[in-house]
Amino acid sequence: MTSSTDAGPSDQSTPESGPGQRARPERPASERRVRPDRPRRETPAGPRERTGKPVRRRAEGQWALGYREPLNPNEQSKKDDNPLNVRARIENIYSKQGFDSIDKGDLRGRFRWWGLYTQREQGYDGTFTGDENIDLLEAKYFMMRIRCDAGALSVEQLRTLGGISTEFARDTADLSDRENVQYHWIEVENVPEIWRRIEAVGLQTTEACGDCPRVVLGSPLAGESLNEIIDPTPAIDEIVRRYIGKKEYSNLPRKFKTAISGQQDVVHEINDIAFVGVEHPEHGPGLDLWVGGGLSTNPMLAQRVGAWVPLDEVADVWEAVVSLYRDYGYRRLRTKARLKFLIKDWGIEKFREVLEEKYLKRKLIDGPAPEQPSKPIDHIGVQRLRNGLNAVGFSPIAGRVSGTVLTKVADAVERIGSDRVRFTPYQKLIVLDVPDEAVDSLIAELEPLGLQGRPSMWRRNLLACSGIEFCKLSFVETRKRSQVLAPELEQRLADINAGLDVPITVNINGCPNSCGRSQIADIGFKGQLVDDGDGNQVEGFQVHLGGSLGLDSAFGRKLRQHKVTSVELGDYIDRVVRNFVKHREEGERFAQWAVRADEADLR
Repeated sequence: MTSSTDAGPSDQSTPESGPGQRARPERPASERRVRPDRPRRETPAGPRERTGKPVRRRAEGQWALGYREPLNPNEQSKKDDNPLNVRARIENIYSKQGFDSIDKGDLRGRFRWWGLYTQREQGYDGTFTGDENIDLLEAKYFMMRIRCDAGALSVEQLRTLGGISTEFARDTADLSDRENVQYHWIEVENVPEIWRRIEAVGLQTTEACGDCPRVVLGSPLAGESLNEIIDPTPAIDEIVRRYIGKKEYSNLPRKFKTAISGQQDVVHEINDIAFVGVEHPEHGPGLDLWVGGGLSTNPMLAQRVGAWVPLDEVADVWEAVVSLYRDYGYRRLRTKARLKFLIKDWGIEKFREVLEEKYLKRKLIDGPAPEQPSKPIDHIGVQRLRNGLNAVGFSPIAGRVSGTVLTKVADAVERIGSDRVRFTPYQKLIVLDVPDEAVDSLIAELEPLGLQGRPSMWRRNLLACSGIEFCKLSFVETRKRSQVLAPELEQRLADINAGLDVPITVNINGCPNSCGRSQIADIGFKGQLVDDGDGNQVEGFQVHLGGSLGLDSAFGRKLRQHKVTSVELGDYIDRVVRNFVKHREEGERFAQWAVRADEADLR
């Protein structure tokens, strides 16, 4: 049957003369009413082009377009009360009356703006993971995230963090891939005292989580690296001073991640906004602007805006991008609320146009792209600094340390005369200002603490999220398992480790949300429940292969129905790495090989 939109000039059907209906008789010309103010439309000579039914897009809740009414419970909660206001209730009510006094809207929402998430109740495996079991999974303890912008710490700050861990967090402390410290087992009664102690030494938990600007990633060697183009520390400090904790920027559509460095050591491609050091042929050293990166279930790499930003304008440009995202970001569905989705729909040209015309009120300077590095820059090992001293980078396995360890590191650093420690975006720890004569002794002193200054490839390149040990979203164990996996790989691959001239990164994630960056690892694992072959649901992983940032920036290759159980991790990595060594071409990196490798060699 021909639709009315396809009808040619001889088609006499009308909206009233569809199937089962009689056509209205045509009225004589003398009875037809002609409107002199409406020009007569000419009949097309041929059949009309098929247009289809127009699709009406749903409103995305963009404030700038007039949609201010909340379209989901999260947006309603933020409108009901700015999340930053919950601090007063924590201090004056909840810490005094205990966990059971906490309003659920605060507990599951606004607490995050002060770095607090409830941790997973012990004893529930991955089959319980899901919103329908939240009341079971929610323990009466918190993960607390300490915000460490640019990962920069003094000895006094590090010692304070260690003391809080041993006194209030059962000696837990994990270094995250956002340069933060994360505690577990925190009780709400102790939160005000923890705040008092960290704020006394210049640290905070303000907006460490939540729909707001989170910690700013910065280079661990900022201002001292021989390879950086510019030291952006003043811009990072200015952003934190001006904007963090300000209510104008505390209600964004989703989280907003920032990375700023004079070199490419802050995984800038997976941040909402990044500034990367670059030399402009006319204007000299400055920073290249990137926007729209992020992983999770719909990963996208950040795009270059094509703009060179001088150091003293970085904070202004950052504020403009955040404001644009606040006003135009999608707020209807949280799964589409990150900046990357707006840029995907707009395109980078429109984004830059709106940024310049509506927010900056001026044009940005066009600039060149930075040169891509050939491998991750993690600063592990010993390297010379501009001040003539050394940086020594230490690698705990997947960031797992403790309060006891942090306190002992602070003591060791103080003894060698340094006052600067840095965390990294790779869950590592760097000590700056180490004299030549103290390098070997410092490495020897920290090694028994699980911090290796000359680590194996597997300790150096293994990254993991919190996992089911503490996270309510996780299906499997990750960080805890990695403590066993790294030594296992050192032994299993001992015969070929020395011959590997390229790094092979292994990232382990407990769920699809990608806190462990599974899509950008040489070998990435995304946690899920899998069938063990006997009809049982067991912990396992979907495998991503050949993901990377830098020279080969891309997401990992997934093989159809290719999954491994948790107990098979060591066997699988052993097998695929040996296949890589056997079949690689001269100088070939794992990510390059994984793209072209036969599927059988990847299983």
